[in-house]
Amino acid sequence: MEITAVGPVPYFSQFGSPELVPELIARTRAAQDDPRWAESGAASPQEYAWWCRRVCGMACLRMALVHWRGASPGTVELAHECVAAGAYVVDGERVEGLIYAPFAVYVRERWGLEAEVDTALDPARIRAHLDAGRLPILSVHPSIRTLDPEPPSRGGHLVLAVAHDDEALSVNNPSGFPGSQHYARVPWADLDRFFARRGVVLGPM
Repeated sequence: MEITAVGPVPYFSQFGSPELVPELIARTRAAQDDPRWAESGAASPQEYAWWCRRVCGMACLRMALVHWRGASPGTVELAHECVAAGAYVVDGERVEGLIYAPFAVYVRERWGLEAEVDTALDPARIRAHLDAGRLPILSVHPSIRTLDPEPPSRGGHLVLAVAHDDEALSVNNPSGFPGSQHYARVPWADLDRFFARRGVVLGPM
């Protein structure tokens, strides 16, 4: 039985169509051909295609906003706000970020949520945050979606921790495949090989 003080948390993919994530990740379908691109708030399919692989953090924030505030802009709209806030730095075709410190300031000032950078996250701290009603955004390797036995590194992708029990952490994974998206279970014994032990912890004021 899952233990959490947070309650049901909605799911949003960083892609418009969650069911198409395997094709979009494999690039067997072009991102600009995602039929639900406009839900991101992008001005065009091309703008959506440029951002969709970069907005895992915005998808995590969107889930938290809908959970606590009942509504949220789309992921690309949120990304534009984060560029203005210094949480993303765009340099030509390159994007630096998500940069945690300015992102936390943006979340507090723009949305009135608690947001604290934590660079010493471990399983005990994740459980404590969840039990206190907070939602940790965790830096993990994207291959967590398949529980890859040998990921090449830790970190590089953001997921939202939403629940836990003695055996596993449950996460909402913005780039998860169908079956590893909403409340996807990651056994505690597997988490460490993906998890960079840093992130941003969100909570209601």
